[in-house]
Order: sequence, then structure tokens, then C-alpha cells
Amino acid sequence: MSEAEDRLAIVALLDRYTEALDTRRWELLDEVFDPDVVFDFGPDWQTRGRGAAVERIRAALDACGPTQHLQGNHRIEIEGDRARSRVYVRAFHAAADPAERAAGRFYEMAGEYRDELRRGSDGWRSLRRVGRMRFEVGDREVLAPKH
Repeated sequence: MSEAEDRLAIVALLDRYTEALDTRRWELLDEVFDPDVVFDFGPDWQTRGRGAAVERIRAALDACGPTQHLQGNHRIEIEGDRARSRVYVRAFHAAADPAERAAGRFYEMAGEYRDELRRGSDGWRSLRRVGRMRFEVGDREVLAPKH
């Protein structure tokens, strides 16, 4: 593949991640993460392995309502079959309960995803994803409501 084709493939992988989250199509994450991915979203949210990462993501998103994860400012460095990417993210999470949603209950964060990627026989996969938050607004309990 040319460098331009590799860049497009990596951007598609990053977009597939947000598509999986917003559509709750968890099987798409098989096309994003290496089976042994390290998932690091801060001291309270670190996992190893695709299954554990998906379980952790689902624990937050299955509990809330509609979401929209927007990405931009893709920065990608490719060295052979390895790459690093950084992308800004802004993620909106609405309350699961329609009445709470209508009342404006939400959680939103902005930050950056940083990935270490490897090209294999199935294409590019993330070996390590680091997520760092820059700011948040709203009610974080939208992600894990207490019953």
C-alpha cells in the first residue's frame, strides 16, 4: 500500500471505532483492536485484551442513551507496518430515560485518542489506545446511572 492508502485505512479504522460505539455494533471493534490491545483511559480505566476493552466500553454506553463521538485533526505517523495516530474527540452522551433526555440531562467530554497500530494480514489494528480528557461538562452519571 502507498502511504496515502495506509493513512486512509487508519482513518477508516479510527472512524470504525466511533461507528461501533454510536451504533452499539460491538462486533466492529474486532476490526479496530488487536486481540491483546492495551486500553488506557486513565488510572481508573485500564484493561488488556479486546474482550475486556469491549466489556468496559459497554458498561458505560449500554447504560446511557444515544451518543455521538466526533473525531478530527487526525495526525498519523507511519513507519513500515507500525504507525502512531492522534485524533481529537468530542463525545456527547444523552440520558437513557427519554424524559431526562428531554429535560437536557447529558454528559459530554472532549479529549484525544492516541493509538499505536500494527498492520497485519487483516489490515491495521490498534495495539494500544490511550484516551485523555481535556474537559467535561454535564452529568457523568449518565454513563453509569445508579439504580
